[in-house]
Amino acid sequence: MPLGLIALAMGGFGIGLTEFVIMGLLPEVSADFEVTESVAGYLISGYALSVAIGAILLTAAVIRFERKKVLLSLMVLFIIGNLMSALAPSYEVMMGGRVIAALCHGAFFGIGSVVAADMVAPNKRAGAIAMMFAGLTVANVLGVPFGTLLGQQLGWRSTFWAITVIGIIAMIGIAALVPTTPANASNGGLRSELGAFRNKQVWFSIAITILGYGGMFGAFTYIAFTLTEVSGFATSSVPWLLILFGSGLFVGNFLGAKAADRALTKSLVWTLAILTVVLIVFAATAESKIMTVISLFLMGAFGFATVPGLQMRIMNYASEAPTMASGANIAAFNVGNALGAWLGGITIAAGFGFTSPIWMGAVVTVVGLLVLLVASSADRSPKAPDRDAAGAGSAPAPTPAPITA
Repeated sequence: MPLGLIALAMGGFGIGLTEFVIMGLLPEVSADFEVTESVAGYLISGYALSVAIGAILLTAAVIRFERKKVLLSLMVLFIIGNLMSALAPSYEVMMGGRVIAALCHGAFFGIGSVVAADMVAPNKRAGAIAMMFAGLTVANVLGVPFGTLLGQQLGWRSTFWAITVIGIIAMIGIAALVPTTPANASNGGLRSELGAFRNKQVWFSIAITILGYGGMFGAFTYIAFTLTEVSGFATSSVPWLLILFGSGLFVGNFLGAKAADRALTKSLVWTLAILTVVLIVFAATAESKIMTVISLFLMGAFGFATVPGLQMRIMNYASEAPTMASGANIAAFNVGNALGAWLGGITIAAGFGFTSPIWMGAVVTVVGLLVLLVASSADRSPKAPDRDAAGAGSAPAPTPAPITA
């Protein structure tokens, strides 16, 4: 395994901490800045919105530069953002730090996915992407609980100081271990990268990502209410149950990558189908603590098992200019997060109870599965190349015909 993948995973770990640890520190941040809980919550939604914007606009701005230098620059941006948060004298400065750190999130994972895939053999590209995303899953499993504990014991600013140090370590690792790569394999710049979006399969991939990942995240957004109000767990048990969920993310990330490297489309079909079943069973048996524990782990595992494959799918269909498409798919994950949370909130507001976001998640996932089946059917037309044969990237397959009127 190339050591550069570990450096990318370290960057992903720091970014994952920045995104999620604030959830456990909102009471302390709210009290320190003397703002309401809902206003403090904007530090989460503002971050998510900035991730989606940065994944598109920032990636477009740096597309012509060498990728390793871009990753290093993004880590500098990440360090500055978290340093601002650690030193913030006011809520507004804290929000500014969150926005700056978030801007690098989407571009880092989008460009990092391309760099990681180029560091390994063609039949191991999904595994390489999974290694980078492993940092994000470890941040959920271990980083967030310990980051929250650190913030509660030494003050919330100490957590952001720790994240700043992690960013510095990741930047040094990337500088030392990640090989220099060309900014664009086709040397066509932004115009070439945008040309990949003429391929309808790239748009299919974005839609599948939004729906396939949005279903799981919609169910997860309100999971604390489900665990306490429906399953009957004590509030003190929720952090441990979230660690269990995070463990599922970690396992699913690597198993999903192995499956995607063997047969990309088939693995995504089966993963989304099983995820749908898991969500249905979870919603139907949420009053059982034993079934809830099992379902929570499986939801994390099969939910995140889609991630390496979804990222590889769009990169395959934009194989000659993958950077912008990769960044757009990172934005799609965050759009899926927002969509799932919004739909889940609607069902709760309508009075359907705290299992309704899980039912809605199953519906959204099924729609994502249907879109995948339609896209796969279109790809098997006589004029379409066999993308599973091209695999997770052996040799770039011919670019499918662009959309016609």
